[in-house]
Amino acid sequence: MTKNITFRPDEVSGATREAIERAIAALRAGDLIIYPTETFYGIGADPFAAGALDKLFALKGREAAKTVALIADDAAAAFALAREVPESARTLAAAFWPGPLTLVMPARADLPVALAGPDGGVGVRVSSHPIARAIAAGLGRPITATSANLAGEPPAPTLAAVREAFGEKVKVILDGGTLAGGAPSTLVACDRTGWRILRAGAIDDAAIAAACSRAAAR
Repeated sequence: MTKNITFRPDEVSGATREAIERAIAALRAGDLIIYPTETFYGIGADPFAAGALDKLFALKGREAAKTVALIADDAAAAFALAREVPESARTLAAAFWPGPLTLVMPARADLPVALAGPDGGVGVRVSSHPIARAIAAGLGRPITATSANLAGEPPAPTLAAVREAFGEKVKVILDGGTLAGGAPSTLVACDRTGWRILRAGAIDDAAIAAACSRAAAR
């Protein structure tokens, strides 16, 4: 049976810590969880656990050819996924992490195909939601950050929307109440040639450009 765990988002101790530990244990067992982020609910899997990514794609009804972005607990863990960290990525991370900015960087050769994909880039962000970061920190590696919805449906900002989509199919659900919703994380590709916006999102294009321009002018 699915275990609902309620917490106050500003707390990562006591009962909340116990809830996080249950979520981490589920991930280590190769199970899926649903957890809150600064925008929408996400489906968490340990991308390095055998079969976990297959479960994720099956749950969402998502095409296996589509890559999955990740959430890390800090910039060091995020950058560790990359074969190289372009200067534009460091600039944008310093300006907007923790926050709703996903950076796509050249991926390490040993990452699962579902993370790197045919273009060779891995997408990762450091969430500004303390629970999302605490789960990744406790697991000791980034977790998947795909939105908690069926493929083709809108992302879920409420637990009711999560329930409608998945019912009792997920091992652990962290109940964060109604989340901010709105736009998803902004997706920016960074490589040796510079940066480009792949998906508009919560951080607007002008803010991204301004941060990079300030860095270039130094």
